[in-house]
Amino acid sequence: MLRVRGLSKRFGGVVAASGIDLEVEPGEILAVIGPNGAGKSTLLNLLSGLIRPDAGEITFLGQDLTYAPPEVRTWKGLGRAFQIVQPFPEMTVRENLLVGALYGKPGTPVQTAHRVVEQVLELTGLAPKAETEAGELTLLEDKRLELARALATQPKLLLLDEVMAGLRPAEALEAVALVQRIRTSGVTVLFIEHLMPVVRALADRVVVMDYGQVIAQGSYAEVAAHPKVRQAYLGRSA
Repeated sequence: MLRVRGLSKRFGGVVAASGIDLEVEPGEILAVIGPNGAGKSTLLNLLSGLIRPDAGEITFLGQDLTYAPPEVRTWKGLGRAFQIVQPFPEMTVRENLLVGALYGKPGTPVQTAHRVVEQVLELTGLAPKAETEAGELTLLEDKRLELARALATQPKLLLLDEVMAGLRPAEALEAVALVQRIRTSGVTVLFIEHLMPVVRALADRVVVMDYGQVIAQGSYAEVAAHPKVRQAYLGRSA
């Protein structure tokens, strides 16, 4: 579904991404992990078009999107939810989702957009809060709304940037169940996460980054035992 080859980005003298190669298969949940400053968020910004790469290519569903703007990527089916949620606080949950449904795909009829919103409300458990203003939601509900807004654009691949951050353990479990339901609904997921229990519970495959490079990939058990991964996290060889 997604293929990245040689993706690189430098900010002045800092190399944030260096020759990244990775693939995402249809229907899988792929986790990207690594220490702080490893380049994970830079990777998501490159994939979603918020920043332009210095080198490399991004192919999504067979189309070259390396330099496509963010809105074109959204239209093609590449959605993203952010760690820091920024809903329209004075609009209701339903209205927030309607914005995504109407503008996520050009020319979406209003009736179709309303139907998509109803489906997303049910999927994310936000139906009881549909008429609540976004500014009145709890943190967990805010996180759900951020996911729901991305889903309202009808993505084929959803990029999640530490959406569990700040949640209590019980809330994180609810969020894990939600991501699993999203995959069951037919959406492929690539997510960044620091909470290893979440990664272990969700990921079919794990990609590990350090200093802007991919240093390991495989199952959770395989990367957890990898010497380079242990060195990156613990500061010494296993």
